[in-house]
Amino acid sequence: MRVSPPRVVVLDHGSGNLRSAERALAAAGADTVVSADPRAAQEADGLVVPGVGAFSACMAGLRRVGGPEIIAKRLADGRPVLGICVGMQVLFETGDERGLLTEGCGEWPGTVDRLTAPVLPHMGWNTVTAAQGSTLFAGVERERFYFVHSYAARAWQVPAVEDVPEPALTWAEHGEPFLAAVENGALSATQFHPEKSAAAGARLLANWVGTLSA
Repeated sequence: MRVSPPRVVVLDHGSGNLRSAERALAAAGADTVVSADPRAAQEADGLVVPGVGAFSACMAGLRRVGGPEIIAKRLADGRPVLGICVGMQVLFETGDERGLLTEGCGEWPGTVDRLTAPVLPHMGWNTVTAAQGSTLFAGVERERFYFVHSYAARAWQVPAVEDVPEPALTWAEHGEPFLAAVENGALSATQFHPEKSAAAGARLLANWVGTLSA
């Protein structure tokens, strides 16, 4: 039984919301540090990859600190990773921003592109359709979360594999359906900002931190 809080590294790749994520994770019960150190990121119980702004800028920052390799190695070892906002988007193969294609981390197939909606960005509170049996959304299935984005993954293209648990996919809608969160083995991500989503976001982060103590 763990007697100390799980150690979580918020990967420092130049994103603008690192400290708010750090504070929210600490409040959720994690021993949290912001770091770009590859060893610390690799050895932590959990790694959080936040992101704001453009897909291309986020990937440039991640590449500077070896982020794609850190994420890939952690997942190969079954060590948890949580992506937030653009930190979720870069987990896919490609980002398409007004025709500018940027290679992502490639952990999931598919392209992140612009939502078709009457008003962009999608900014503010929105409900989600939580996946049945979701760990992240346990106790907050009917709550609202805070979104700020114009781009999203609008389809899930990972084929089902026999004897491998299917991922938990949570959807939201703004003009059209898009992926609001994914729970796929050791890799989880949210398109919204749990650190800005008041009590519901705090509960979601606590749910994730709780999995690190198991």
